[in-house]
Amino acid sequence: MKLFSVSHKTAFVVDHCPYMAESSRQQVECDVLTKSRGQGVIPLAPVSKSLWTCAVECSMEYCRILYDVYPTKKLHMIILNFLILNFLQDQSTHELMSALAAVGPPNPREDPECCSVLHGLVAAVESLCKITEYQHEARTTLMDTADRVANRGRIICLTNAKSDTHVRMLEDCVQETILEQNKMAASSDRLMPIQQCELVLVHIFPQGEDTLVSDRPKKEVSSLLTSEVHSVRAGRHLATKLNILVQQHFDLASTTITNIPMKEEQHANTSANYDVELLHHRDAHLEFFKSGDLHMAGSTSRDSGLKETVTLKWCTPRTNSVELHYCTGAYRISPTDVNSRPSSCLTNFLLNGRSVLLEQPRKSGSKVISHMLSSHGGEIFLHVLNSTRSTLEDPPSISEGCGGRVTDYRITDFGEFMRENRLTPVPETLDADASEKIPSERAKAQLERHTRYWPMIISQTTIFNMQAVVPLANLIVKESLSEEDVLTCQKTVYNLVDMERKNDPLPISTVGSRGKGPKRDEQYRIMWNELETLVKTHVGGSDKHQRVLDCISACRSKPPEEEERKKRGRKREDKEDKSEKNCNKDTEDKSWQESERLKGALDREKEEQVESEVIKDSPDSPEPLNKKPRLEEIQLPEKAKGPVSLLTMWTNRITVANSRKHQEFAGRISSVNNKAELYQHLKDENGMDLHENGKAAR
Repeated sequence: MKLFSVSHKTAFVVDHCPYMAESSRQQVECDVLTKSRGQGVIPLAPVSKSLWTCAVECSMEYCRILYDVYPTKKLHMIILNFLILNFLQDQSTHELMSALAAVGPPNPREDPECCSVLHGLVAAVESLCKITEYQHEARTTLMDTADRVANRGRIICLTNAKSDTHVRMLEDCVQETILEQNKMAASSDRLMPIQQCELVLVHIFPQGEDTLVSDRPKKEVSSLLTSEVHSVRAGRHLATKLNILVQQHFDLASTTITNIPMKEEQHANTSANYDVELLHHRDAHLEFFKSGDLHMAGSTSRDSGLKETVTLKWCTPRTNSVELHYCTGAYRISPTDVNSRPSSCLTNFLLNGRSVLLEQPRKSGSKVISHMLSSHGGEIFLHVLNSTRSTLEDPPSISEGCGGRVTDYRITDFGEFMRENRLTPVPETLDADASEKIPSERAKAQLERHTRYWPMIISQTTIFNMQAVVPLANLIVKESLSEEDVLTCQKTVYNLVDMERKNDPLPISTVGSRGKGPKRDEQYRIMWNELETLVKTHVGGSDKHQRVLDCISACRSKPPEEEERKKRGRKREDKEDKSEKNCNKDTEDKSWQESERLKGALDREKEEQVESEVIKDSPDSPEPLNKKPRLEEIQLPEKAKGPVSLLTMWTNRITVANSRKHQEFAGRISSVNNKAELYQHLKDENGMDLHENGKAAR
């Protein structure tokens, strides 16, 4: 069946009864020249529109938005109680306003029974049964096929109902008329039976009065008719309600253009920023829904009270060419407030051949230009620019995933996985066997078993990186296991237990982690958990799968002695790590102290050497005492048991090199117990005479 949606045909029924001539009681000020009015001039009294005027203005606004966004294929007609204004082929607000002006307002003194709204509802159902050109073309194309062309439509009725009972009477009238018209259409080539009809009743009541009709959401009256009721005050409330309805009926969305620079009328040298709200098809926001950036848009429109509007920021236009941007879609737009000065300025600016780029408002990062406004053939379109990777570019690398660049995909394992799940043609003789599953269903079941647990990244798995687990991983995905398969799986589990007993390392990925990674016990705990998860996903296959799981559970539950031994091993490992850290720290401190002590001794040796040379050059001074320590007393720092710093190694090298460059003091070489005897030449003969003569002289 070729689908024509409910929005393909819309019949607007505007009540022309005498009670629609009642005042809406929403006053409009006409005396705007308050400052220039002279003395003695009586000010003009405010006026109020009638319910008929409010209904006509709001219905015309509904039609204007519809004609702007859908100039074709969305057909619309306005029906009065006694007149059908059918503009299915040439839809124009100008022609429609002229026809409504010729009809004139309702006569308050006319008999209500003569112009009941029921006549308009009957005429609306009859109009929906008529075949449109699009339906006729589709039916002609599909004449030789089994498809049928559906006939659906919507009726919007603006009236002033008396009560909820009156509303139910209107619904019954529409239901009975649909059944009658379907019987007539079944035997006619020019009519089509109605498969679905939506009735939207809008009850209009004046300002300051309480409504006698309650709102009601959409409900199904029958298999052919659904109905909903809206009770709205006349005036701006009615305009807001129809603005919301036109968006719901034709799948429209709202976009607000912010920060539009415009010059002030009174101050030509200054400019201010304004906002303009536009309506368009919802697909223009499709990229926002895909990327999840819709939450950053505005939530409420100031003028029309919409539930949601996406905010885009004006960018200063730099080019008139629209071919420079890669567009993924173009949608017609319609200003929400078409008569406002900002909307008029923006429309004229675009119709003059200019283009405007629109960007998403962001708190940080570079700006993203997502849309563009431009006109083609006198119509303004909202273009959706490609802000992501273009389909014209090279395909992305397999290492570029959703979360950024991923370089450790299991590409080799995935190739093996594809080879194991290849499809091959099946002979018809095998396919005819009803005792077995259909080959396609058997292939789907195998693919489902193989993908129950299959990590895509190397760093997310341990068991698939271990050669010892390969036999179990290949067998456990089978639909049924043999005794030999169970023994092979149990043998694989026992090998893992032996690896844990020997404390063998596991291929744990440390990408993105600091330090040495998890300890050995933690690594094996991760491995056992993942192995148990793999086997549990296939336990429902047979009892032999359960035997493999029981084997894993039995091997994981260690005896108390084993647990105590593991605990002591962990404590000893932690103690060794702590002592190693302290040893390294003490070695570094000791090396630094030794280097400082050696440096001080060398400095003192230099100073004493200079003093000895000065005293030695003086003829009257005795030889200096040996205050310089022996070289043997200067102990070089012992080689640290732990790592030696670069400073310590360099200081030791300099000390050894300096000790070979000078001649040792003779008195220090011949000293006994680090004591050198001074003035030994006084003990010879000449020395004794000099001593005695000196004593006699005294």
